Amino acid sequence: MTGLSRSTAGLEPRRKRLLFRAWHRGTREMDLLMGRYAESVIETLTEGEMDLFEALIEVPDRDLFSWIAQGEPVPENYDTPVFRGLKAYHTHDKPIDL
Repeated sequence: MTGLSRSTAGLEPRRKRLLFRAWHRGTREMDLLMGRYAESVIETLTEGEMDLFEALIEVPDRDLFSWIAQGEPVPENYDTPVFRGLKAYHTHDKPIDL
């Protein structure tokens, strides 16, 4: 089970790959964080934003999770509009229903 709730029909190959990779990170927590965000933006990302998202996909789960969920400092080269969008997407004032 991937958690994927949208169809990949109609997406170009690069967007399909990004969506797949976002849902297959390695840890379930990161699958949920990256996969849900990817589903919400995959159709609207520009080529440049897809480049930035691909770079985030390459970051080890432990590091990326600590930047998103634990407030650890984000290295300058990863502190991009795409990362900030990912983090904002998962900023909640109520418990998250997984």
